[in-house]
Amino acid sequence: MTRGEKTELVIRLQEEFKNSEIVVVCNYKGLSTKKLEDLRNNARENGVKVQIIKNTLASLALDQAGKSGLELKDTNIYLWGDDQLNVSKVASKFEDDNDLFNIKTAFMDGEVSDVSKIKALAKMPSRNELLAMLLQVWNAPITNFVVGLNALKEKKEKES
Repeated sequence: MTRGEKTELVIRLQEEFKNSEIVVVCNYKGLSTKKLEDLRNNARENGVKVQIIKNTLASLALDQAGKSGLELKDTNIYLWGDDQLNVSKVASKFEDDNDLFNIKTAFMDGEVSDVSKIKALAKMPSRNELLAMLLQVWNAPITNFVVGLNALKEKKEKES
């Protein structure tokens, strides 16, 4: 990679990191190409970006994006996106399915976060799941009222 390509990569990553809500750093050492491709496909479906970046270039891009403080060592793969929940769920699910993949750290909410915070975030229901739960709560009284009216109607029909 030439110096100009590296500069372009850092500028592009800086913009993407600046606009993202979360950046998760994971260890992928020992994973096969097939497994990494599975991670990329799953991430793409959920609107998460995934890339293996040299630590020096990633560190420059993160610092320029105002997301400094991450300790970058060894082999790292980076996951980032606009939705903290989606990124956390993709990383956590892939970690659960693959022994060689480990979440190291993340930058979210303006600070460096540890693995436990990412795991807790991954267990939360998504926006669509929360909306479905809310609709069930709102529909329960109406459903019960209709069932009650139907039972009353059947009772009156049996009496007459």
